[in-house]
Amino acid sequence: MKQLLFSAEPSPAVQSTGWLIVRVFAGLSLAFGHGMGKLPPGEKFVTDIVGGMGFPAPALFAWAAGLAEFAGGILLAAGCLTRVAALFVAFTMGTAAFVFHAGDPFSNKELAFVYLAIAMTFLIAGAGRWSIDAIFSGEKSQNQPSSK
Repeated sequence: MKQLLFSAEPSPAVQSTGWLIVRVFAGLSLAFGHGMGKLPPGEKFVTDIVGGMGFPAPALFAWAAGLAEFAGGILLAAGCLTRVAALFVAFTMGTAAFVFHAGDPFSNKELAFVYLAIAMTFLIAGAGRWSIDAIFSGEKSQNQPSSK
């Protein structure tokens, strides 16, 4: 219990559990709380929101934003192509925070900043040991005995 509460470097199993919880919760929240409602993009989202930000092909960028949030969130939750998904999520959330909500108070930007920070974390750190990325890369969990 002491190691769990006060250790600066918890066991690999505890770290992997933490990464898994954040990845799954944030990914599914982004996908189903934000992305699913943007697919297919409605006319108001395309013209008023995306077009209003000055994007040259608003329909294309509306689809890109919706897919980044929905598919990116699903991929993030699964830990599959995590860094690629996180890059698209980070770009979309950066656009939401710094362009769409540019003149808004911080309380309106906060959620975009939270998703941006989470995406940047997974972009830098990767998905962790308990992910599809780890399976495809051949990484072994430190909790498994080696087969030497």
